[in-house]
Amino acid sequence: MTASVARVEAASTNGHGHQPSASASNYMDRASIQSIFGSNVFGMTAMKAHLPKDVFKSLKRTIESGQPLDPRTADVVAAAMKDWALSRGATHYAHVFYPLTGLTAEKHDSFLSPDGDGGAIMEFAGKTLTQGEPDASSFPNGGIRGTSEARGYTAWDVTSPAYLFETTSGKTLCIPTAFVSWTGEALDLKTPLLRAMQALNTHATRILKLFGHQHPALVVSYCGSEQEYFLIDKSYFWARPDLIMAGRTLFGAKPPKGQEFEDHYFGAIPERVLSFMVAAERELFKLGIPAKTRHNEVAPGQFELAPMFESGNIATDHQQLVMVVLQRVASQFGLACLLHEKPFAGVNGSGKHVNFSFGNATQGNLLDPGDTPHDNAQFLVFCAGVIRAVHKYGHLLRASVASAQNDHRLGANEAPPAIMSVFLGEQLADIFEQLKAGGAKSSKSKGTLEIGVDTLPKLPKDPGDRNRTSPFAFTGNRFEFRAVGSSQSVAGPMIVLNTVVAESLDYCATTIETAMKGGKALNAAVSDLLTSVAKEHLAVVFNGNGYSTEWHEEAARRGLPNLKTSVDSIPVLQAPDVIALFDKYKVLTPRELHSRYEVAFEHYCKSVNVEANLVLSMARTMLLPGILRYQLELAETYSAVKAAGVAADAGLLSRVSALTAKFEEKIDALEKIHSAHASGGIVEEAKNFSYKVLPAMKEVRDLADTLEGLVARDKWGLPAYEDILQIK
Repeated sequence: MTASVARVEAASTNGHGHQPSASASNYMDRASIQSIFGSNVFGMTAMKAHLPKDVFKSLKRTIESGQPLDPRTADVVAAAMKDWALSRGATHYAHVFYPLTGLTAEKHDSFLSPDGDGGAIMEFAGKTLTQGEPDASSFPNGGIRGTSEARGYTAWDVTSPAYLFETTSGKTLCIPTAFVSWTGEALDLKTPLLRAMQALNTHATRILKLFGHQHPALVVSYCGSEQEYFLIDKSYFWARPDLIMAGRTLFGAKPPKGQEFEDHYFGAIPERVLSFMVAAERELFKLGIPAKTRHNEVAPGQFELAPMFESGNIATDHQQLVMVVLQRVASQFGLACLLHEKPFAGVNGSGKHVNFSFGNATQGNLLDPGDTPHDNAQFLVFCAGVIRAVHKYGHLLRASVASAQNDHRLGANEAPPAIMSVFLGEQLADIFEQLKAGGAKSSKSKGTLEIGVDTLPKLPKDPGDRNRTSPFAFTGNRFEFRAVGSSQSVAGPMIVLNTVVAESLDYCATTIETAMKGGKALNAAVSDLLTSVAKEHLAVVFNGNGYSTEWHEEAARRGLPNLKTSVDSIPVLQAPDVIALFDKYKVLTPRELHSRYEVAFEHYCKSVNVEANLVLSMARTMLLPGILRYQLELAETYSAVKAAGVAADAGLLSRVSALTAKFEEKIDALEKIHSAHASGGIVEEAKNFSYKVLPAMKEVRDLADTLEGLVARDKWGLPAYEDILQIK
């Protein structure tokens, strides 16, 4: 037994030789779920109970109708929020914001204030609720703020409810906020998302009014994000510096059994994992997060949590909380939750499918086709708008999911390709082909599926199949954006989706309005628009196998971009059409957009740089010493056998020696390439990492993984995949 594995086995127990188990307090029945759901949220129910009627109604109008916030309510809301939080055991408050790190940021302040007489009072004023002042220069900002320009502000987002975050150390009142610089530029992900949702509402409302809805409710985008993740024993996590610092394993030979039997997907959830899931869901329910589905994913040790859809802004905040809660609760069960897109080579990586739709309280889901979509002109206009948006801005959608981490997953026959296409299913694809030819006359109807067993029910059959190889698939009443990475904030993709759809709906509304001003009836104007969109944009629709080589060739013929890496796709953020898009709809100014371009490249370079440093360090200090000890052991054994007059085959020694020499050569080569920084700025630096450093890292890894299959386990310096991927 190696020293590292011995440490792993000792640490994987709770000190008594067995794994932690679920306590009775984790059990949840219907009554307990209903009683705890939202109990730590200062939402509508709590506000109605604690605020004066006029203040509550004012806030409700802002939240539900998008009306400006009345600043006079701040002191009243702050007092009520403080009393509510204190009554539940909170001692501190924090403005929670979402900087360009993609993570959550917060600074905790105590409610306690000296009263001047040697005592203290609990204080929380309206100005403290509405505005905070964190350091704006210490977060990624792409040049908007210098080191000497530190002032920034957080601003209370009344549309996302405050909540209590509960740990074993106590409770903190958390207030979701936007984060801007002293000069007014957005330094976060929330501010442009709120702007983009506002743009979507403006132009969706125009279309609704054209269809006769004179006073439609506020149109909001909806988001439901399916979070995939891995769980491993915490002790293995601490034995792997690559998992600790990079989030993925940089070495690791393929285990004898991976996912080839397809026996993990939807299989029985291990007891320890199920206990973790129940505990995590309990915490999520307290925070008002509607966790709905849990199951085993494809790879061993991989799982998924899916919530119900919510308003895009709230869903984005909740998704950040989901990641935090999963990692915190996993630790309580001796587990580590891995959110990296590709923590293990050779098995599926993890994504975060974003289910996107939009609608309102009066007309409902505007992407619901109904039973006869060909007759549903309003739906067809909105659907056509989305198709046009994906076709026109596919390069931007690809850029919205760009990261060093996601590059390891996209296009690997486990996730959609980097080519942005739309899957419509047989029914809608047929309708849009009819529209392309001049007009839709019919819809393929739903059917009934007979299984052939008398005791089994007949099943209603959808009019179209599903397609898991599509990056942007229509799934009944929403589009599923499947290219989003598992560790990523969904804010970036949601900003892009809201903005490009707003632009497309603006185009649709303007086209119809212009035609009607010219004397055309609504039906004729809509028909002409739909036919035009179908003729110009159906090249983006593909219902086949997105993993196939043939599709890549066909996509090129159709003119669809195939931006395979982050280095290829991040420059899209500075494309003239993208700059003009965000500026026109007041989502991001050119300066704000350029800052995100800079930050994206900086993050890419830093991520690969950390990995390269880890490969060099681990190869030299954890792997090579054990390999050399094994080489010496083989040589001594060979010499002893030969000295005893017994014929000995030195084949293994020769092979290990030859591979070790190559291994050392590749380590030295990587160090040379890594130290030779490219000149010419951040873009050239990123290209150097992508085109030179990453391939050199792979060469080191390939040799290490080969040696792992030859070197004795007690000499290898790292826990093996076959141990890590099995939860005990």
